[in-house]
Amino acid sequence: MSENNQVFGSDIKRLPLKDLVKRIGPGLIATGIVIGPGAITTAAMLGANYGYALLWIMIPIIFMGITFMMTTNRLAIMTGMPTIHAIRKYYGPIASGVVSVATFAACLFFTMGNISGTGAGMNLITGLNWKIGSAIMLAVIVYCYFAKNVYSKVEKIITLCILGMIVSFYATLIGVGGPDWSQFGKGVVGFALPAGSLTTALAFVSTNASVTTGVYNTYLGKEKKWKKEDLFNGVMFTDALVHILSVVLISGAIILVGAIVLNPTGETIKAPAQLAEMLVPIMGNAARYIMGIALLGAGFSSLLGNTQRGMVLLGAGFEKDVSLTSKFVRIGCMICLAFGAIVCYSYGGSPTQLIFLANLGTSVSTPVAGLFITLLIWRKDVNEGYKTPTALRICMTISYVFVLIMTASALIKLFS
Repeated sequence: MSENNQVFGSDIKRLPLKDLVKRIGPGLIATGIVIGPGAITTAAMLGANYGYALLWIMIPIIFMGITFMMTTNRLAIMTGMPTIHAIRKYYGPIASGVVSVATFAACLFFTMGNISGTGAGMNLITGLNWKIGSAIMLAVIVYCYFAKNVYSKVEKIITLCILGMIVSFYATLIGVGGPDWSQFGKGVVGFALPAGSLTTALAFVSTNASVTTGVYNTYLGKEKKWKKEDLFNGVMFTDALVHILSVVLISGAIILVGAIVLNPTGETIKAPAQLAEMLVPIMGNAARYIMGIALLGAGFSSLLGNTQRGMVLLGAGFEKDVSLTSKFVRIGCMICLAFGAIVCYSYGGSPTQLIFLANLGTSVSTPVAGLFITLLIWRKDVNEGYKTPTALRICMTISYVFVLIMTASALIKLFS
C-alpha cells in the first residue's frame, strides 16, 4: 500500500495515562447501568446456590464484555454513526426497528426492578417505607434529567455510586472473613456448569456482558465527543477495560459473599435487601447500612442511566433526536419512570419476577442486536480505509456464538 493510501490510525500514538483518564467515562456509566438490583440478586444467587463453582464465568464475561464494547466502538468510528443508526443505514428500517424495540423492552423491565432496589436501599439506611424512599430518589433523578450538562452530571453521579458499591461490597467481604482461597482457585479454573445452573448463568452473563451495553456506549461516546483518534490512542480500549473490570470487581465480590455466607446454610434470596438481614448475625447492624449504601448506589445509578438508555435505543431505531437533552428522551424517561413506578408498586416491592423478565428480555435482545453487529464488522465496505480487524472479527464471532448457544440451551430448558 502506498503512503497516500496509508490506513487511518497507523501513525497515532497511545496517550499517556493521565490523558486517558480524562477521556474515559461512557464505560463507567455503562457499569452503573449494568450493576443494578437484578445483577446483585443474580450474583448472590450464583454464590448461594453453587458456591465457588461458577467463578470461572467471569472469564467469558471479561472476554465478551471487552469484545462487544470494542466492536461497537469501532463500528461507530468506521461508519461515522452509533450502532442502531448504522444498522438502519446498512440493513434498513425494519432491522433497526426490531433491534431498538427489543433493547428498549429489556431496559424497561430493568427500570422496574431498579425502582424497587433503590427503595430497598433507602429503607435500610433511613428506615423509610421503600415506596417513599424510592419516590424521593425518583425526584432526584428527574432533576438530573432536566438539569444543565446532563451527561456530565450523570457520569459524576454514577462514578460516585460505583465507588460506593465497591467499598460496600468489599467491606462486606472482609466482614464475613474473606474467601477460601483454595476453593476460589478451583472455581476460577473449574469450567463446569452445576446441574440446574444454566438459566441463572445465562441471566448473569447477559446482564454483565451485554451487546446492549456496547450499543448504548456508542451513543454515550457521541455525548462524550469521542473522535476517530480515540479508537487508536487507547481511549476506547481503556474505557472498555475500566468498565468490565469494575463490573467483575463488584459482581465477583457479591458471588463470594453468597458463597461464604449463604451456600453453607442452604438459604436462598429472592430480593437483594435480604442480603442485609442474613448478614446481621455476622456483621451486626452495620450490615444494614453497608448493604443499604450498596443497594442505593446500585439501584440509583442503574435507574439513572438505564431509563435514558432505553429511550435512546428506542428513538435511534425510528430516527428521533436521541441526545440526552432532547424532548424525546426527557419526556420518554418521565413516562417510563411513571409506568415503572406503577407496576413496581403494584408488585409490592418484590423484584424477582421483574428481574427474570428483564434478564429474559436481555437474552433475546442480545442475539438480535448481536447478529447485525457481527455482520457489520465483517463487511468490507465498512472497514474500507482501516486496517482489517481480524482479531476483533474472530472475537466477536466467538462471543456471538457463545451467546446463541447459552440462550438456546436456556430457552429449551425453560420451555421443556
